[in-house]
Amino acid sequence: MPTTAFLKRTAFACLLISLPLILAAQTPLQQFLRNPALKHASVGVNVVDLGSGKTLLSHNAEKSLTPASVQKLITTAAAVEMFGADFRYTTLVALDKNDASRILVVGTGDPTLGSSAFDDNPNAFFINCASELKNKLPADKKYSLYVVDNLFGYEGVSPEWTWVDMGNYYAAGAYGISVFDNTYNLFFNTTKRDSCPQILRTEPSIKGLTFDNYLTLNTSGQDNGYIYGAPFAVERSVRGNIPAGRAEFSIKGDIPDPGLLLGETMAEYLRNAGFEIEKVETARKNFVAQLCETDKTLPYSIGKTLFEHRSRPLSEIIREVNVQSNNHYAEHLIRSIGRSKNAAIYSDALQEGIDATAFFWKSKGIDTEALTMYDGCGLAPQNTVSPKFLTHLLTYMYAGKNATVFFDSLPKAGEEGTVRSFMANTAYKGKIHAKSGSIGGVQSYAGYLIADNKKLAFSVMINKFNGTRTEVRHAVEKLLAGL
Repeated sequence: MPTTAFLKRTAFACLLISLPLILAAQTPLQQFLRNPALKHASVGVNVVDLGSGKTLLSHNAEKSLTPASVQKLITTAAAVEMFGADFRYTTLVALDKNDASRILVVGTGDPTLGSSAFDDNPNAFFINCASELKNKLPADKKYSLYVVDNLFGYEGVSPEWTWVDMGNYYAAGAYGISVFDNTYNLFFNTTKRDSCPQILRTEPSIKGLTFDNYLTLNTSGQDNGYIYGAPFAVERSVRGNIPAGRAEFSIKGDIPDPGLLLGETMAEYLRNAGFEIEKVETARKNFVAQLCETDKTLPYSIGKTLFEHRSRPLSEIIREVNVQSNNHYAEHLIRSIGRSKNAAIYSDALQEGIDATAFFWKSKGIDTEALTMYDGCGLAPQNTVSPKFLTHLLTYMYAGKNATVFFDSLPKAGEEGTVRSFMANTAYKGKIHAKSGSIGGVQSYAGYLIADNKKLAFSVMINKFNGTRTEVRHAVEKLLAGL
């Protein structure tokens, strides 16, 4: 029978043998946390083996941190689970049942209408609609256009978005009708180096839109120009600086009233097809007028269908969201989730979507205590989630019915989208499918590492770092390469 001394010597010998393995496993995380760029940062890390479900690395895994655009994983995963990969939005053109001279354009929240995200002709909706109406309606009478863009109400942006973002293309409003990505290009001539940039035009042209031009010129060649303004306001302020010496240079802004622009654009196509269009209106005026009324009778009634336009399938929409980090599409998805649970147009579509998304993930057994959402895209700095929540969600999706669709919606690190430069010079190039997220002081990554015998879900979240963004990215790359 072995003595106590023998057992102690044996245990000590086993510890000496296993200690290098333990230290080797911890070294990448320890080195990461000691990186000078993260000295003052709040950091959370969680890495899970997809096969066994075991946690391989963990640091502040349950800490609530700001995710930035990594939040899009939460929205897109919920959307594809609720609606299915083949779901398509439908925009309807019909006659008003009570007024045969009024043409209705009824939006269901399609963010892809006239979008430049795909290879489609952005004017295809207008071309095809005008062609169909020419065959179905007499051209010898007068018509009006009424754009029903009220599905999400008219609070198109999160109340928690910052003023520095408002009016810029990446903070475009989300409404029942959106068109051209709710984005316009503002063109300048910057050849006169001793004066402010000269405003040339917008594309598309937007009636009544005006600009206070505070822009200056730079010699760095960098685009530091920003457009500021509130939703539906036609006055815009342009600030910052843009490159000198260009005959044409453009920056992007948020279309103030997408429903009205769609209506006016459609009116032009119909006029060119031989129709007389007297008036173009949207549902916003009636919507606002009835806000405080108990009787909210709709001022229109959908009659005979004249034309239907269907969007790209949801599988392609969520890929656009995750690969290109498309805020506009994500905001439509979160509001669509809300409307699927509460169809009343006077309820808050964004809040309904946030509540429904949190409830959905909780119903799947994921702890949502660390989850606080103020939008669907991650632009609000008050959003929070934990690394553990994200890896739990990723694990759930990897084994679920939409596993392939969701996995394929994530860009390959080092090859495409917003992670094109991430892990580009490592052995894991193309073997990591992940979403990145960055706003002021925030850098986050979450996704899958599938290589050789490794199948991992990971989340790395960094808030309030003191180093440069490049230094932080390199630190995360080193951590993942050391797994």
